[in-house]
Amino acid sequence: MSIVAVCFIVVFVLILFAVSVGLKFLDSRRKTQMVGMIETASGEKTVTLTNLLKEIEPDKPTGMGQMIASLHFSKHAQEQITQAGLTWSSNRLLCMMAACAAIGLFLGVSMPGPVSGPTAAVLLAAGVGSLPYVYVRRKRKKRLDTLEEQFPEALDFLARSMRAGHAFTISLEMIGEEVRDPLGQEFRALFNEQNLGAPLESAMANFTQRVPLLDVRFFTSSVMLQKQTGGNLSEILQRLAYVIRERFKLKGQVKALSAHGRLTAGILTVLPVVTMLGLLFVAPGYLQGMADDPDGKKMIGGAIVAQILGNICIKKIINIKV
Repeated sequence: MSIVAVCFIVVFVLILFAVSVGLKFLDSRRKTQMVGMIETASGEKTVTLTNLLKEIEPDKPTGMGQMIASLHFSKHAQEQITQAGLTWSSNRLLCMMAACAAIGLFLGVSMPGPVSGPTAAVLLAAGVGSLPYVYVRRKRKKRLDTLEEQFPEALDFLARSMRAGHAFTISLEMIGEEVRDPLGQEFRALFNEQNLGAPLESAMANFTQRVPLLDVRFFTSSVMLQKQTGGNLSEILQRLAYVIRERFKLKGQVKALSAHGRLTAGILTVLPVVTMLGLLFVAPGYLQGMADDPDGKKMIGGAIVAQILGNICIKKIINIKV
């Protein structure tokens, strides 16, 4: 009972700390909104924005924010959050991960059965603590897949608008109004940045950073090259849309051919875990001897490592870049 009480106190303190830090940064975000918009409009600094109303973190955080900002993960997390289309900050994500890790540690310590112990508690804390980051990654992947599907249609719309006599900036505004989100949201942000006075190079660089797709880099390079050398931009964009569609079609064919490998990887990964959980419920003492024996613990650790390595190898084989 003493261990459970100590873990409860630790979890309670961590949750209070996370809430206090989160409230502090929520209060400071509103003060930095206008600063970020002015810097973006003046072109003095490239700011990653999902939309003009997005409230970003302070440029020079203090206290806990300064310590978190010193970590490379903070910048990486903020990029992932922005690309996922969420309005979180990196500090909020880290606080959520810490709170989930504390809950996982508490559950691992208080969990009965043959898998309980310090090692199981640490592994459970790591697994539960990574859930917010996994959620952000899944949201990011889903959003980027949607953007990739919408992009050829937007390029065709832009090419037709320019052939009809509209300027490039007016065409961007029309795309933002006509194309559905999330791509319409990104084009609205691109138009609004340039409309506020930001240089085209800065606005396109921000657009490329918010949407890290190969097709978007092609689009940005085409626009900037046409601005420097001249040429028929509408024809370039139309050909680019055709190439993107053909590449997307080829990507779908490769995905269909590699479906068997993905299914095999999923089954081989889930089957041992499901079998172990089933044995724990049906016959709780069946795995107790292996968990208590030193050699059995080594075998369990080796099986986990081999399972992870096998999954990584299968993923490398079926992950074909198109």
